[in-house]
Amino acid sequence: MNTTTTAPSPVATANYAGFGLRFVALIIDYIIIGVLQSFVVVPILGLMGLSFLPQIQSGETLSEAEAIGMMSGIFAAAGSIWILTTAISFLYFAILESSKVQASIGKMALSIKVTDMNGERISFGKACLRTVGKYVSGMILCIGYLMAAFTEKKQALHDMIASTLVVKK
Repeated sequence: MNTTTTAPSPVATANYAGFGLRFVALIIDYIIIGVLQSFVVVPILGLMGLSFLPQIQSGETLSEAEAIGMMSGIFAAAGSIWILTTAISFLYFAILESSKVQASIGKMALSIKVTDMNGERISFGKACLRTVGKYVSGMILCIGYLMAAFTEKKQALHDMIASTLVVKK
């Protein structure tokens, strides 16, 4: 009788990170992201305020062209802020979760990490796909995030999209 034993795969013995741990990690991450984003938002808003200051201080009524110009500046600044803050958030998760540590700062604080289905480090491309999936998870009333509380492997929708797992270290 041939009795060979094989070691169980890392995924079979994985200790999946549940919804609660992941939620706390996300709160930590968004505090950090908020601080990072403030380095972009505050200067843009400051420059906008300075550019409108002479018109506001003069107390004169704005002409229609000046009002349109002011509103165009506000919309342009808002669009720029949105693009830059989204890029910061996107790169934060994609870079950190595909790095050697396999985790964002919030996940590191709670000793959890992101892996592929075999327990291996994910590529930057897969981390980008996972991050795009987070936007999808959020757009559907955050139901994609809540799925982590109810699935067998504690996967959120974005984990399913990218074929990833979040496990305890």
